[in-house]
Amino acid sequence: MIGKTTQTLRNWDKQGVFKPHHVTESGYRYYSQEQLHHFLGIKSEAQLNKMVIGYCRVSSHKQKDDLERQIDNVKTYMLAKGYQFEIITDIGSGINYNKKGLNKLIDKVTNSEVEKIVILYKDRLIRFGYELIENLCNKYGTTIEIIDNTEKTEEQELVEDLIQIVTVFSCRLQGKRANKAKKMIKELMESDTCEESEDKAN
Repeated sequence: MIGKTTQTLRNWDKQGVFKPHHVTESGYRYYSQEQLHHFLGIKSEAQLNKMVIGYCRVSSHKQKDDLERQIDNVKTYMLAKGYQFEIITDIGSGINYNKKGLNKLIDKVTNSEVEKIVILYKDRLIRFGYELIENLCNKYGTTIEIIDNTEKTEEQELVEDLIQIVTVFSCRLQGKRANKAKKMIKELMESDTCEESEDKAN
């Protein structure tokens, strides 16, 4: 049906190029109708109803202007691509995995409602564990489209995320290690405050 030999299918299975839906105990490879449609480029009714979602995030409420600019950039990009889309936004740290918008996005992905997620920068989705989210999306037929692959993070936002990480781990420490962690947090916060004051002065 796809014009390939059984040996090619065996090779693709071994190479991880095109895996069967399941393999029987006797070794027979079975492929689903959905896989056939995907290979032939035929979109099922469910796929045709899937949506494109633009996801935008900033770390704090003081970055609301940045969030609006991010939304505008993502919208402009998707309109130029001709996508029918929905925008989901979040205000919260990139290392917070329990944000309202992110949970809504993951719910839609696991309900097989999302064809594509569009983000401005990779770290807008999540700071750490991007590959985990990407693998989850792949399992539900969702792709992630990054508009700009340039590594770009506001220094202040990165400092806030670092403070959050150190704070979480310091809670598990005792004695001298805990004191060292608290000192590190204090220095990070003071450094962040000083830089913010200098920016305002400039």
